Amino acid sequence: MDINSRISALKGVGEKTEKLFDKLHVYTIKDLLSLYPRSYEIYEPPVAIREAEEGKTVAISGVVFGRVQTGGSRNMQITTIYVKDITGTMKVIWFRMPFLKNTLSKGGTIILRGRIVRRRDQLLMEHPEIFYPASNYEKKLDTMQPVYPLTAGLTNNAVGKAVKQAFTLLDPKWDFLPLEICERYGLCCYADAVQKMHFPEEKASFYRARKRVVFDEFLIFILSLRQMKAGGERVKNHFPLQRRPEIDKFIDSLPYELTNAQKKVWEEICTDLEEKYVMSRLVQGDVGSGKTIVAVLGLLSAALNGYQGALMAPTEVLARQHYANITKMLEEYGFQVQTELLTGSMGAKEKRLAYERIESGKVQIIIGTHALIQEKVSYHRLAFVVTDEQHRFGVRQREALAGKGKQPHILVMSATPIPRTLAIILYGDLDISIIDELPKNRLPIKNCVVDTGYRNTAYSFMQKQIAAGRQCYIICPMVEESEHLEAENVLDYARELESVMGKEIQIGVLHGRMKQAEKDSIMEAFSKNEIQILVSTTVVEVGIDVPNATVIMIENAERFGLAQLHQLRGRVGRGKAQSYCIFMSASKTKETRKRLDILNHSNDGFYIAGEDLKLRGPGDLFGIRQSGIMDFKVADVFQDAEVLKQASEAADWILNTSCFYEEPKYQELKKLLWRYMSETMLETTL
Repeated sequence: MDINSRISALKGVGEKTEKLFDKLHVYTIKDLLSLYPRSYEIYEPPVAIREAEEGKTVAISGVVFGRVQTGGSRNMQITTIYVKDITGTMKVIWFRMPFLKNTLSKGGTIILRGRIVRRRDQLLMEHPEIFYPASNYEKKLDTMQPVYPLTAGLTNNAVGKAVKQAFTLLDPKWDFLPLEICERYGLCCYADAVQKMHFPEEKASFYRARKRVVFDEFLIFILSLRQMKAGGERVKNHFPLQRRPEIDKFIDSLPYELTNAQKKVWEEICTDLEEKYVMSRLVQGDVGSGKTIVAVLGLLSAALNGYQGALMAPTEVLARQHYANITKMLEEYGFQVQTELLTGSMGAKEKRLAYERIESGKVQIIIGTHALIQEKVSYHRLAFVVTDEQHRFGVRQREALAGKGKQPHILVMSATPIPRTLAIILYGDLDISIIDELPKNRLPIKNCVVDTGYRNTAYSFMQKQIAAGRQCYIICPMVEESEHLEAENVLDYARELESVMGKEIQIGVLHGRMKQAEKDSIMEAFSKNEIQILVSTTVVEVGIDVPNATVIMIENAERFGLAQLHQLRGRVGRGKAQSYCIFMSASKTKETRKRLDILNHSNDGFYIAGEDLKLRGPGDLFGIRQSGIMDFKVADVFQDAEVLKQASEAADWILNTSCFYEEPKYQELKKLLWRYMSETMLETTL
């Protein structure tokens, strides 16, 4: 048995548990070792009851004051006690745990660790861990306990036990990075990094381990980019697209004037399309900056030059929205250009007819999802492809398109405000254009940062907006309740919201565990105003455009990075009506307030990203996911900006100053790189 063995080779992992691990995409012992904790429970010394702050998870030490009370309904029994120390008294409650009465009635000092919440204007501790006798707490004091991503039926304890078994198979001397690189960038060895990521002895060892894991992720990614760029660089332009006077007339007749930034980017694209080599360009623009119209101009240019253009959207709902909007626009302005919609949910006959129209050239602009690059699709003369950062084509997709003809021009759209220095590293295979100006007619979103005591006021405000015909989003950090993480979750929140809002207001739920068809159905209903309030996780961050939505309230805003909060805020402010964003925070710390205040006073994504980098400290690595860019397991483009730069420097050094392809010391790194490119990069990256 080694780390490449199936997970079932571990003791205690039977068929049932193996299937649960499968749901987490953990199939081998090596996969298990890479299933890093999503956060850590940090056991710090108890605080005085008077100093316990709302929104924080703390330990308190005291004695039970009075008797243990049990009450509530049969299905929701509540156990209540009051704990007292020399500074004050704290109410403590547990749900569905009446058996605790015996333990809590014994007397003596007790230590409780849990989250401080406000209920009916009173601070209390909800559902804490119990340490009795109090000396039991000393065993966990100053330790960091891993909190793993889980699925129903799989406990945190079970994952931890399996990981500890897997450690015994790790060769402490094996490493795919040469020693000189580790020393050059102050990195620990691979085996040590893996162990300390799962069970760090203290924060310092965690930071050191995490830096190594982040460095590895960035290095492999950047090396992959360099390899692809070297292999596919300067492809001859088989589709020189000439500037067409119809497009200039179209721009002049739009009901709004393009911003100077849009004009500049369109000019850069036009120049590319006439060049000797194929265009590969990233258009980076803040939420609402008008990237889509620039993409439409490119598609139209291909059509008017006698070729085809394709736009690939991340969801079917957004694909249908683009199709409807573009078709309407072309008809309004008298263009004799035919459009086609192609999505995975279409029936077999619908697809067959669409394939025929695409292959014959009867349609010039094709809009869809990943269905655009399926094997059965044959294009007439595909010259221009628009995609987004969520759907960046891999080499296979590029080859698939090229196999249907010549290689088309590629335009990648990104709404993520990455500082240019980082964007050059991450999109090293693309030329970069930036739209850094918002349209003049766009009303700025009004923001407010509030605590949980404002929630009922926010609900009343939403009801007024809905009465005026508008719609609202509510974002929660989690899908369902977690035994380790105190935060609002979508499922419970939606149930409670129904009782507050009444039957006349339709409430929908959206989260990542749903099947794509179910997600599309919910988003479609929301876009038609059949759902007035959408309670969602961050899955709503991309793939839906509802101009009628004017309010977004983000619960536990302190648990998100500023960049992601800004992206979420971009779901509103897309129509003519005034829009609002409510950042609801359970934390009252000065640090949290300072971070969120940046969003409160600015709608500029590039400014926010820059300020976020300045404020970020190592403590922010716990439990806050800044972004989902590139979908790294641990690394984060924003909070790990300096490590990203180091990894980029290391990639250049490896490729330029040494014989990467020949030296034995790089054999393991090369194996990892090729495996990564075949399993990941080829599938997801341009």
